[in-house]
Amino acid sequence: MTSRREVLQLGAFGALGVIGMSGGDDPVSTTPLITKSLLAPANMPVPYAGVFRRPPELLPYETGFDDGDPSRPFARYALTQKLGQAQFVPGLSTTVAGYNGIFPGPTIRLSQGTRSEVRIRNALSTNGLLHPSAFNTVTHLHGSASLPQYDGYANDFTAVGKVKNYQYPNWQSARTLWYHDHNMHQTAQNVYGGLAGIYALHDPFERAQLPQGEFDVPLMISDAMFKADGSLGYNDNGHKGVWGDIIMVNGVPWPTMKVKPRIYRFRVLIASVGRSYRPTLSTGEPIYIVGTDGGMTPTVQAVRSWRQGTAERYEILIDFRRYKPGQTVELRNLSNKNNVDFVNTGKIMKFQVVADSGSNVGSISAIPTSLDDGGAIHSELGGLATMSLTPDMAKVKRKMVVARGNGLWKINDTTWADVEASNFTKLFGNPQPYDVEQWTITNSSGGWFHPVHIHLVDGKIIGRNINGGKPFAWEKGPKDVFYVGENESVTVLMQFDTGKEAGGRYMIHCHNLSHEDHDMMIQFAVGDYRVNDPITSDVPVVDSTPMGSYPPAYRPGLPAGT
Repeated sequence: MTSRREVLQLGAFGALGVIGMSGGDDPVSTTPLITKSLLAPANMPVPYAGVFRRPPELLPYETGFDDGDPSRPFARYALTQKLGQAQFVPGLSTTVAGYNGIFPGPTIRLSQGTRSEVRIRNALSTNGLLHPSAFNTVTHLHGSASLPQYDGYANDFTAVGKVKNYQYPNWQSARTLWYHDHNMHQTAQNVYGGLAGIYALHDPFERAQLPQGEFDVPLMISDAMFKADGSLGYNDNGHKGVWGDIIMVNGVPWPTMKVKPRIYRFRVLIASVGRSYRPTLSTGEPIYIVGTDGGMTPTVQAVRSWRQGTAERYEILIDFRRYKPGQTVELRNLSNKNNVDFVNTGKIMKFQVVADSGSNVGSISAIPTSLDDGGAIHSELGGLATMSLTPDMAKVKRKMVVARGNGLWKINDTTWADVEASNFTKLFGNPQPYDVEQWTITNSSGGWFHPVHIHLVDGKIIGRNINGGKPFAWEKGPKDVFYVGENESVTVLMQFDTGKEAGGRYMIHCHNLSHEDHDMMIQFAVGDYRVNDPITSDVPVVDSTPMGSYPPAYRPGLPAGT
């Protein structure tokens, strides 16, 4: 369980209302920020009135085997980035810039070993939805060990009217990935405007141990603010962060989901620009952590709450067998230090238990199928290679300091502008393929938290300067985003595994997207950084295919509310 010490260290609640933040050379003012929705009362969403929905699942337009070899399956998908209309708030429409014009974008599900090609067409308007610049886009499959030219390098943009075929190897263990925009200096606006979707990778080990199908549920959590006409409001508070007053799950404000008295697996992704969360159940019952960013945890961890920042993914189990039909359970948000919270940002969604007369397809072999089987969820899920790393394997130890100076967010006093000025040769480090390294990330920016994302690799947290020097209970699995709280440091082991491919350059950045854009991003390289150039290799081309040439095909969905 989460210890009392962990709760006290992290802070149980963020204050209601607007919080003044301090620390660093440029703290947030205590003057109330213009971040609250301007909706009329009739248009303001009411918590738990909305019906939960799952994003549609995209089907490939082509499948097959390379050279007829059954051991080399592939699947090809098509996504079109375009404007669309969403019904986020009662009585009004909101324009979004989404994959296939929807938010969240459609979920893509694949099996380990099935290589994918995702054709991404930029059919957006000439100017950005939330910025006046050209609506360039870059797609990053977050959590994938992609080649640099398919990894979503910030300067590798696709202009309006062009298309790029992204290739993904999918050799990694089962995990929850997500695809989102990564365009230089516009990532925050583009993701907030709708360019985000979930990508689930399965493998036989995970299929045998964790709930599947109806009981495997993606939860993309984000926050937003709206203008009086229903359009998206945006305020990054001088590049410090965006904090909306409306919490959405899969694009629905504070939804209610109907659940059966079964064990459900939820893939929880934070897609907010800057807000972090501390989810908990209203009943005080435990939640079971079974997966982190890079896959399953070796051991299931029972926690009362957990801390989760932007881009982190936690796979959790909630046991609804203990509730009777008609009972409700809320997923609440205790928040963390230095968020900006409002009257209803302490709520996320509600679960309503309904009767179930079907077969017990929600149970899994590692978990008792009824309370008579022992009641408590207990399971050893086994280990992944990342979690077997030990400090004595590290060839190099590196230090990374995240801070703010002269109005810019920096890493080791370096910005992405410095990387560009070096003609993209400036590197934080240059490990060779399969090297193991130990990196310590220190937050010296005072009153700020930073979810630091390292592309390409999964890492094992081996130490913190709080919690007795140990990782928190919920982060004892492979990670690619590391929550570095106020005045915290975290030490990580990583093996730079590029599969059988050569290396190249990859980014490191804060996933508070306002920080990333201004200008908290640097790069490292694996092996020879001159191969697989992320800017000149496989560049986007003019899209000459007519609209509608790749009509999206979606898997039939479940009834509304489930």
